[in-house]
Amino acid sequence: MEPSGNLQVLNALDGAKTQWYHFTAIVIAGMGFFTDAYDLFCISLVTKLLGRIYYYTEGSPKPGSLPPHVSAAVNGVALIGTLAGQLFFGWLGDKLGRKKVYGITLMLTCLCSIASGLSFGSQPKGVMTTLCFFRFWLGFGIGGDYPLSATIMSEYSNKKTRGAFIAAVFAMQGFGILGGGVFAIMMAALFDSKFKAPPYEVDPVKSTVPEADYVWRIILMVGALPALLTYYWRMKMPETARFTALVAKNAKKAAADMSKVLQVDIESEQEKLDEVMEDSKFSYGLLSKEFVKRHGLHLLGTTSTWFLLDIAFYSQNLFQKDIFTAIGWIPPAKTMNAIHEVYKIARAQTLIALCSTVPGYWFTVFLIDKIGRFTIQLIGFIMMTVFMFVLAFPYNYWTQPKHNLGFVVFYSLTFFFANFGPNATTFVVPAEIFPARLRATCHGISAASGKLGAIVGAFGFLYLAQNQDPAKADHGYPPGIGVKNSLIVLGVINLLGTFCTFLVPESKGKSLEEMSGENEEEMPGETRA
Repeated sequence: MEPSGNLQVLNALDGAKTQWYHFTAIVIAGMGFFTDAYDLFCISLVTKLLGRIYYYTEGSPKPGSLPPHVSAAVNGVALIGTLAGQLFFGWLGDKLGRKKVYGITLMLTCLCSIASGLSFGSQPKGVMTTLCFFRFWLGFGIGGDYPLSATIMSEYSNKKTRGAFIAAVFAMQGFGILGGGVFAIMMAALFDSKFKAPPYEVDPVKSTVPEADYVWRIILMVGALPALLTYYWRMKMPETARFTALVAKNAKKAAADMSKVLQVDIESEQEKLDEVMEDSKFSYGLLSKEFVKRHGLHLLGTTSTWFLLDIAFYSQNLFQKDIFTAIGWIPPAKTMNAIHEVYKIARAQTLIALCSTVPGYWFTVFLIDKIGRFTIQLIGFIMMTVFMFVLAFPYNYWTQPKHNLGFVVFYSLTFFFANFGPNATTFVVPAEIFPARLRATCHGISAASGKLGAIVGAFGFLYLAQNQDPAKADHGYPPGIGVKNSLIVLGVINLLGTFCTFLVPESKGKSLEEMSGENEEEMPGETRA
């Protein structure tokens, strides 16, 4: 066995009983993810309101709506920022340390969240330009939280419950989405009762009260609060022992830090670590032949599965407005005033989050260390494929009013199995299977691949899912292949995700050094259970 695997500080972490510091780390890292999800998804709650306020056309039978290019920019610029942040901060986390970079990402997220709500001017161009500018940098900060939170949690955890702890951090996304919806409901209800307004079809001008401009700004800015509350504790966390020992090569400090955390005496073993680090075989870089030999297929597996998952996951949001309208959760826009529409949209998205998104995440948390990452991801992709085809092939059947409820049930199940499946495991596995000095970088690359899939899903399918009849396509959009054919394409994408899952190793019950190959007894290619 390679000596690094025998360092007492690493063995102590691997074998530690679940303690208070584990839960503290989950809360600190998890509140970052709560904020990230709130900030990323709350924009979908207010885009209709932005259209009504800034793009009203006098005499139009329908309320104002964002033009296609503006809608794409407002919704997509944060995803592009997230992709860039995942790559940059993942690399930086391996160079400077997880803790040093962790505070930077949090402050950037909080500041840009507040700035998004303070977008300048009253003219559409000025407001949308500054909103997009700040949401790009908001996404950049959010992107850094992915590799850093996952890496910190994996390096703090023990072998037995590591998967559950990393998944619990990611599961805070569900509460962030839920929190955004609940807060939007509260704000819309408060403003709607205070500033009475008629529906659009009764009085188009008075249906959007001037105070509606405060609603979207407050909803965006409040996203900064949860993370700010944990900033002090994030800065007090010691650097992870694995970074300090295996990357910074300071076994004495690693032992001292973890002695305080674990409340036990740990020998520093600096000489043993120095012997390990003399072996050039364990200092290969990301672009080396040695990395490709050991982890090339693993990185291909984590990037491809996350990319394919996010195409399907983010494009599913496209169909929400059609489903909500079909079952009466959201009435026609002209029958509501601007603020009441925010209330209806938020209520519908909150119900979906409560019934399928949040439970799916926590099923993963409770079962990931029992049945393994590989099994959960495989089941998730298979079930998503099945339900997508069930929705797609008899699509005309589901569109009949008497069958709408069945459509919603199957649609919700695809969300459930995304979260009790690849949406959680694609976040967990890259934090476990790569060497310590490249762990955050490889997680960042995997996550960025996912965000590239999200961009393809959110915008490629926005055009692809348009009606084949040009007269029935949404205003400003060219004809597409229709919803039915789009669902078939998504089913095929999920099927490809099922096959790519076989490139990803099982890490249940193994130490990080076993999985990464920093343990000579077991080569990475032999790690699947």
